[in-house]
Amino acid sequence: MSLKPLIMLTNDDGIASPGLLALIHAVRTLGDLLVVAPQFQQSATSRSYRQQPGVTEIRTLTVDGAELTAYSIDATPAQTVRNGILRFAPRTPDLIISGINYGENVGAGLTVSGTVGAAWEGAAMGVPALAVSLEVEVEHHFSHSDAVEFQIAARIAQRFAEAVLTNGLPPGVEIVNINIPDHATLDTPWRLTRVSSYSHYHSIVAENEQGEKVLTGYHRQLDFDKVEENSDIYVLFKEREVSVTPITTDCTAHTDPDLIRQRLPL
Repeated sequence: MSLKPLIMLTNDDGIASPGLLALIHAVRTLGDLLVVAPQFQQSATSRSYRQQPGVTEIRTLTVDGAELTAYSIDATPAQTVRNGILRFAPRTPDLIISGINYGENVGAGLTVSGTVGAAWEGAAMGVPALAVSLEVEVEHHFSHSDAVEFQIAARIAQRFAEAVLTNGLPPGVEIVNINIPDHATLDTPWRLTRVSSYSHYHSIVAENEQGEKVLTGYHRQLDFDKVEENSDIYVLFKEREVSVTPITTDCTAHTDPDLIRQRLPL
């Protein structure tokens, strides 16, 4: 008897995030679900590791009247994925979905993202991965605000999950990074994009009472004259379409080796 696909669901916003719950609801019919998520908010932790993760709690989530066991770990998103695969998965997952994140993960700041970091960890362990993020106002990035609507984003994620489970990822693609505009509908088109080299989040610098410069947060700053037209930032913010970026864990710069040697010491 063939087994159903095993889908591991995780995030960086924490086990109680409405974005995760919406994702669970959307993909629940696609296979067996394994939910393993950080215990607390872990945004902007990239693929970082703490020396030792904390405690693991076993929780029961109720989705459409059915009870689902979930694992909540006091750990970073990447550690959570590794623990989930090695400790709790009955077999190697067929797909990992990380999200749905409060806030987009695009451009030069991509590697800051805990959402992408969790997907990257899964891909590094040989599991195809989707990272799914929804554009929201900056004020909601570290919240579990009920003002954010995740249902459309979850349906879009479900479509891509079903396609990957059916067709697999193309050779050389290990992660698909999906970013959804805030007012998307099910009819909003998606575009294949590249990662922009532009940084659209800028730190806010202020002076404290001692006259010292301090960083007090960040804001979006977009200059479309500096953003590549086929990039994730351009498609998401200028075209207002769903950005779909194929990613590989091979971080090598594919520049002419002879040119590189000319610039390096003899």
